[in-house]
Amino acid sequence: MVSQGAGYPPGFSQPPEPLLQTAGLPFLPGNTFRDPTKPRFHVDQTLSYKNGYTVPKLRPNCGIGGDEIPFNQLTEGELDELARLRPTLTYGDTKPAAPPSFVPARVGFDKKVLMFNAYFQQTVPESPDEHYRVRYVKLYYYLEDDSISLVEPVVENSGIAQGKFIKRQKLPKDDQGTPWHWKDLNIGCDVTIYGKVFHIYDCDHFSRTFLESEGIPVAGTEEPPADQYTTSRKPLQYKRVTQSDFDKLRQFMVMDRKVLRFHAIWDDRGEMFGDARHFIIHYYLVDDTLEVREVRKQNDGYDPFPCLIGRSKVAKNREDIHREFPTIALELSAHEIKEYFTPTDFRIGETVKINNRPFLLYGCDEFTKDYYRKHFGVTDFEAIAIDTPSARGPEPMPQIFPPYDGIGALDDTRENCLHLIPRPPKTDVVKYLERDGEALRYLARMESRHPEDAKRRFVITYHLNNDTISIDEPPQRNSGILGGKFLERSRVPKKGQQFVKAGIMDHPEYYTPADFAIGKQIEVFKHRFILMDAAGCVLDTVKEIWGDSVPEETIASLEVTQERKMGRAPRDDD
Repeated sequence: MVSQGAGYPPGFSQPPEPLLQTAGLPFLPGNTFRDPTKPRFHVDQTLSYKNGYTVPKLRPNCGIGGDEIPFNQLTEGELDELARLRPTLTYGDTKPAAPPSFVPARVGFDKKVLMFNAYFQQTVPESPDEHYRVRYVKLYYYLEDDSISLVEPVVENSGIAQGKFIKRQKLPKDDQGTPWHWKDLNIGCDVTIYGKVFHIYDCDHFSRTFLESEGIPVAGTEEPPADQYTTSRKPLQYKRVTQSDFDKLRQFMVMDRKVLRFHAIWDDRGEMFGDARHFIIHYYLVDDTLEVREVRKQNDGYDPFPCLIGRSKVAKNREDIHREFPTIALELSAHEIKEYFTPTDFRIGETVKINNRPFLLYGCDEFTKDYYRKHFGVTDFEAIAIDTPSARGPEPMPQIFPPYDGIGALDDTRENCLHLIPRPPKTDVVKYLERDGEALRYLARMESRHPEDAKRRFVITYHLNNDTISIDEPPQRNSGILGGKFLERSRVPKKGQQFVKAGIMDHPEYYTPADFAIGKQIEVFKHRFILMDAAGCVLDTVKEIWGDSVPEETIASLEVTQERKMGRAPRDDD
């Protein structure tokens, strides 16, 4: 407690001494004089300098002449004690209140973050679609250490590396390095960070409440500008059409695999290189789609592309669209096409234009007739006769084969005439497998004008699996003729057709066992042989395979030969 001097003004410990007075003299003019030790009479400064900056003083310490100005010298603690002073005689001494505990900022503001929504404009050079792009970020201000982080929300398929824009740190706001403070952040202000200007347009509820509690008014939420490029990439909002009462599921369940079939002709002979071509139009009732398929004929001169129009919904008039629609760049959709083909647009005898091609309907199948008869009451389904060269088909031209030159097999030569790329002759596989290894053997002699050929003997083998003939000559000692294979396996044409003329090659006749009668002469490629004998199994095999088609002469000669072998008939001399 500070004591006060008697007779002094309250709060002053000593009297003010502006002037010196002689003791015992009245305070009259002439009885006072100035102190010669006080040469300073200027006014005390009210400004001072601290760290290079001007700082104003609260009050002057000295008056004119350097005398100290008396004022209250009590400290803040003494003032607080005086404020708590109460009468002690009646109530006794009171216990002073404990001073509040110190709470550091890292504890008081832990996990308290101010969040602001901001955006900045990024320049896009050399782009005809946009000049700048608006990018949105979230600014987080951490109250515990006055640090800031910027995060850009990730947008799917944006093509920009998004996410953490600036990591958490203290960001300078000027060249002196003064960091940004939460008092500098508010809605509507611009925040410059490393050369980029971020405009704040919104904040969360906690940030708004905190700023208002500190006496900082917060403006209302602003509307951020839209990014033109992002807006252009959004899908178009089509107009919603009221759904009809038609049940597509019921149509699928009832009309599945039900197809209307029409026969049509497209006659464009009026154009250059045009022709009358036949088509089949399929209309699928399950989804109201149609397709146009060409009736392809062999050797018609056209490429094998039978499907003229693939299965799809076809518009009745593709030209009836808005004249400003960019058909060169966009395909027609359901919003541009006004009407599609339906079953009511097809009638026998009428011409239907499908993609600007006129198709004349001249017939349909039985299911189509029943469908129209049941649902539309149509009864006239008389087909229209179409008489065109394409309908009649080309007149068959006679096929003329060149004469056989004797080189190679006759069947191989004939295949070269039938196909541009030669194919091997067709083989009866079943017969080849069933008769594999079975053969008929005959003994023959050569008829020749040369005397040395009179005693030559030959074995003629007829192979049943492919109707070929091979001839072997058994070697004879001291005959002067080398025996062995005389003829490879080949089909042998009959006499008079070995060197056929034009037209005979189409249906040549070959030797069969029916032509091999004992004692008969056969000609094999201008070599004449006379059959002398046959194996024992020849007669039974010939009757089993050929039966009644074998001439009686051949059967009789084989029976005589067999009886002669058994000793029942006389043997003719060679």
